[in-house]
Amino acid sequence: MAQAKPMTKAQIIEHLSKKTGTTKKLTSQFLEELVSLSYKEAKKSFVFPGLGKLAIVARKKRQGRNPATGEAITIPAKKVLKFRVAKAAKDAILGAKK
Repeated sequence: MAQAKPMTKAQIIEHLSKKTGTTKKLTSQFLEELVSLSYKEAKKSFVFPGLGKLAIVARKKRQGRNPATGEAITIPAKKVLKFRVAKAAKDAILGAKK
């Protein structure tokens, strides 16, 4: 069973422009501005209402293994970007837990 392909940016813009009754150009500008804003605001956490939250999370240093040699190595601490899916989105996609 083959999986369906995800929508392309052009398909998303076309769908949104039809749904909102705006031009593709205006819809594209809005989408690009939303993405740009999320990049700038991610340092403080950026919430997409009903979809999820984009946030920077600090990872502690930890022990790991080199898969080629099996040698123990220390993985340094670093900041990573995480997207936490909103409960409403999980429930809408996966169905609410009973």
